[in-house]
Amino acid sequence: MIIYPDEAKIREKIIFDTHAHYDDSVFSDCITDLLNQQKNNGVYGIISCGTDELSSEKTIKLADKFDILYGAVGTHPENVKPDDDFSYIYRFSRHRKCVAVGEIGLDYHYDNHNRLVQLNAFRTQIQIANELNLPVIVHDRDAHQDTLDILKELKPKGVLHCFSGSVEMAEELLKIGMYIGVGGVITFKNARKLPDVVKALPKDRLLLETDSPYLSPEPYRGKLCHSGLIPFTALKIAEIRDTTMEEILKTSLENAKRLFKIV
Repeated sequence: MIIYPDEAKIREKIIFDTHAHYDDSVFSDCITDLLNQQKNNGVYGIISCGTDELSSEKTIKLADKFDILYGAVGTHPENVKPDDDFSYIYRFSRHRKCVAVGEIGLDYHYDNHNRLVQLNAFRTQIQIANELNLPVIVHDRDAHQDTLDILKELKPKGVLHCFSGSVEMAEELLKIGMYIGVGGVITFKNARKLPDVVKALPKDRLLLETDSPYLSPEPYRGKLCHSGLIPFTALKIAEIRDTTMEEILKTSLENAKRLFKIV
């Protein structure tokens, strides 16, 4: 049960989580009750992201079952292999609830991942997304320059999720039409660059997310994350931007509906 402070109570359906992983096994026994609870607590919609072919298939099946859930399909950089052809993206993209290609991108955090394989996979999946006229949901961990270079070259529609770059990088992404995804990290005491990015973002490029089941915002940091915790993230962003939580939630909702073509 979530106990909201008065200023974080939601009285209408204005929460949109643009990045979650409800195919994760941690939700296997509680997914129905959890999503029904969130639907009753202000959640308008959620995009659950695949991380490989099997994860994407499970994600699409979940989206087909729950009306507030939409799906993104793709292979996470930590899961790509040299012989991947990503043909499954074409197959799953035909589903009525598939709204994006993701989670795709680059992750240079660990030395044991082949960067060339990641770069080729990232390019290929963006090209597929452009061909299908779908936005991309991009993962970037310790790979800012290569991520930016490829996005500037291929110019997809989409969002850089869990943004961890600089204000200058955000400005470059905005020039090519990308959105910036902000999650619970903004509430952490060690979030150094992100508050400046959030303050500088144009109103029409901000998206809220969780990365559920990870990265719960304060005061639930370290506990299971889910879409119902987004008001705490919105509350912090509102404080930084000198506005209200409701305004941030409504702004993100409208931006998400526009980018992902959701009614």
